[in-house]
Amino acid sequence: MSDRPRFFDDLAGVAGGAISALAGLREEAEAMVRAQVDEVIRRLELVRKEELEAMAEVAANARAGQEAAEARLAQLEARVAVLEARVVSLESRPKADE
Repeated sequence: MSDRPRFFDDLAGVAGGAISALAGLREEAEAMVRAQVDEVIRRLELVRKEELEAMAEVAANARAGQEAAEARLAQLEARVAVLEARVVSLESRPKADE
């Protein structure tokens, strides 16, 4: 009877070691899968979500700047048209000297 408890202790020790080994294998397998996924992403030239969001923000800022520049250009074109009309009207007046 004294051998029986030691057998179970040994069996528990082997089972504990096996579980530790399986946990280590699991972590190693996860690392290998993660490395393979990263390599596939690199080869496909995919971008991360953060990079995409940053580029979307840059594009939105550029679009807003372009819209502001277009509005400013429209105002300046309107002012130039008014000034050109005034110049034409001044040029078409009869001169007092003549």
